[in-house]
Amino acid sequence: MAGNGNKTDDSAGSGGGSPWGGSEPPAEPGGDDEPPRADPPAPGKNAGPRNPWLPGGGAPGGRSGGGGSGGEPPRRGPSLEDLFRGRTGAPGPGNGGGRGFGGGMPRLPQRPDGRSWLPAIAGGVALIWIALTTTHMVGPKEQGIVVTLGKYSRTIGPGVSLTLPWPIESVTVADVTSIKRDTIPEGEAEKLMLTSDQNLVDISYLVRWNIKDLKLYTFQLADPDTTVKEVAEAAMRASIAEVPLTEAMGGTGRGDIEQAVRVRMQAVLDAYRSGVLIQGVEIKKADPPGKVIDAFQKVTAAQQDAQREMSNAQAWAQQITARAQGDAAAFDKVYEQYKLAPEVTRRRMYYETIERVLSNNDKVIVAAPGVNSYLPLPELRKKAEAAQPAGGTQ
Repeated sequence: MAGNGNKTDDSAGSGGGSPWGGSEPPAEPGGDDEPPRADPPAPGKNAGPRNPWLPGGGAPGGRSGGGGSGGEPPRRGPSLEDLFRGRTGAPGPGNGGGRGFGGGMPRLPQRPDGRSWLPAIAGGVALIWIALTTTHMVGPKEQGIVVTLGKYSRTIGPGVSLTLPWPIESVTVADVTSIKRDTIPEGEAEKLMLTSDQNLVDISYLVRWNIKDLKLYTFQLADPDTTVKEVAEAAMRASIAEVPLTEAMGGTGRGDIEQAVRVRMQAVLDAYRSGVLIQGVEIKKADPPGKVIDAFQKVTAAQQDAQREMSNAQAWAQQITARAQGDAAAFDKVYEQYKLAPEVTRRRMYYETIERVLSNNDKVIVAAPGVNSYLPLPELRKKAEAAQPAGGTQ
């Protein structure tokens, strides 16, 4: 001990009274990269002052033996690198090769030359990103819109196309060949429209269309699909208002209405520069409103009855006309004979007329001279007709 003047083996080779017991003072933190040793002091030796940087409780003694002969190197405190290495989980003082004070994230493995893998990983991710965002496959029925920094650049067709990586250039692909179908109204909803004769009709129709110009379709209208439906309804109302109820509900007028709606829709959409082509319009249903369908059916039945009676009257008129034409032709023939023999023809016509008039008369008039009695010939004839069936059964 220093108090009794005796020197220990540790202080023999130091040449001075260093409190650390070594030939050199301990290194400051952030010095040499050599990891500190945490060996416990030899038994029976003075431990000396404790190093607060060491995890163990041993004294940082100098070389064993005197005069600086062979032994362990002097101990030192941990550097800043050792402290941060311990926090990140790398082997360092006080962690025993495990995680540091806070148990931080593990470090990435290093390459054989000692460099980090982070630049290589970042470069690989960048190459994959460029490959995915610069190569675009467009189908045979599709087209693509290329936007450069938010502004339209060009339109690409089917096949493989190359662009600048996102976000410099982006591509929006759409089907421009397939026919889209919109049913108006959707589901079982009721769509009432007014005809030219001030009647209401429930209309359901189908609109077929496709994209004619993808650039106009994409940038000209905010919602082109909704615009097509609204234009279709406006065109249908305008066309229904020009025809009466009977033509709107069926018959030959339905085809004219469909054609008129298609023409009106195409004219309006072209004025909007929508890039849409109307392929056709088909009326699926044209019925009276549900609230008046019973009354409408009665009216329809009455109209059918009236039409039937009109048809019967026309048939009867045709029969009467044909009979009159036949009688006129017969009279013409009689007139020709009358011109040849007027007296004979006049008498013959008189006899035929009297015979036709008196054929169903019960009275018999005898114009012969000397006959004054009345013969009940009709009663006798009736008795004879009544007795004939009875005689036939005997």
